[in-house]
Amino acid sequence: MSTRPVTLFTGQWADLPFEEVARLAASWGYDGLEVAASGDHLDLRRADEDDAYLASRKEILDRHGLKIFAISNHLAGQAVCDAPIDFRHQAILRDYVWGDGDAEGVRQRAADDMKRAARVARKLDIDTVVGFTGSSVWPYVAMFPPVPADVIEAGFDDFAARWNPILDVFDGEGVRFAHEVHPGEIAYDYWTSVRSLEAIDHRKAFGFNWDPSHMMWQNIDPVGFIWDFKDRIYHVDCKDTRMRPQNGRAGVLGSHLPWGDPRRGWDFVSTGHGDVPWEDSFRALEAIGYSGPISIEWEDAGMDRLHGAAQAVEFVRSLLWPLPTASFDAAFSNQ
Repeated sequence: MSTRPVTLFTGQWADLPFEEVARLAASWGYDGLEVAASGDHLDLRRADEDDAYLASRKEILDRHGLKIFAISNHLAGQAVCDAPIDFRHQAILRDYVWGDGDAEGVRQRAADDMKRAARVARKLDIDTVVGFTGSSVWPYVAMFPPVPADVIEAGFDDFAARWNPILDVFDGEGVRFAHEVHPGEIAYDYWTSVRSLEAIDHRKAFGFNWDPSHMMWQNIDPVGFIWDFKDRIYHVDCKDTRMRPQNGRAGVLGSHLPWGDPRRGWDFVSTGHGDVPWEDSFRALEAIGYSGPISIEWEDAGMDRLHGAAQAVEFVRSLLWPLPTASFDAAFSNQ
C-alpha cells in the first residue's frame, strides 16, 4: 500500500479556482487530484472540443508537480436516472446540461456528458471516471405507501436502459466507471449494489467507488464490502463519518437538520476522527490487490478546511506503511 498515490477530490473546493486548489494540494503533500467537472476545474464540453483548453488544465497540474488520477462527474451522473428532475438539479448542473429544464431532455444531455467524460478521460490518459447514476426509485426508499415490486424492477430496468449506452462508450475508450454507492443512487447499499450489477449483466465497465462514510451510517460493513466486491473496486474515496446516537434522540436519517448540526445522528468528519475502521479497510484493499489512488474527499462542517485537508493527508500517509519484503510462509520455511 505504500506506493499508492494520495489524491485530493476537488468537488468540495469548486468555489476556488483550479490553480489555487492545485497550489494548496501540492503544499499539503498530495500526489495528485481527482478532478471534479465542477466550477472552473474541468469543463467537459470544452475539454472534449478544445485541445488547448485541456492542455491548460495539464499545465496547471504539471507546474505544481501533480498528476490527475481520475475525473469526477457526479453531478451530471445524478441527472441520468433521477425522477423527478427539478430545482435541485438546476442548482448543480452546468447550463449546457440543464438547457430548457425539460426533464427527459436533461436526462439525455446528462447521459451525453457522461459519455463525454469517458472521452476526456482517455485524452488525459486515465482509466477511471467516478460519479453517481441517479435513480428513479429512490423516492420510494421508505416503501410506504406500499410500492409494488414491479415498480422497483422497472427502476432497475430504467437504469440499465440509460446506462448501457453510456457504458458502451466507456468500453470503446478503455475507461471504467466507478459508481459511488450513496443514498439517492440506484446502488446505495449492499443489496442494491448486487442488483445493479445484475441489471447490467455484470459488464466490466461498471464498478464501484469505495467511500465508507455512506456505508457506516447505514450499518453496512465497509471492509466486508471491499472483499465481496473485490473485482469491482475501481476507485477509493476516503471520507469519515462519526455516529452520534445522543441517547436515542437522533436518528440515522438526519432529521432534515443541516450538516454540522450537533443534533444529527451522524455527520462527516475529518478523516481519522470518525468511526470508519481505516486500518482494516486499507489492509483489505491491499489483500484484494487494489492498485489505484487513495483519494481524500475532505468534508467536515466543524473544522476549517485549510486545516483539515492537510491533516487528512497526514493521517492517510500514516497508514500506508511498507509491505513486508518476504511472506510469512517464506520466513517460516527458513526455520
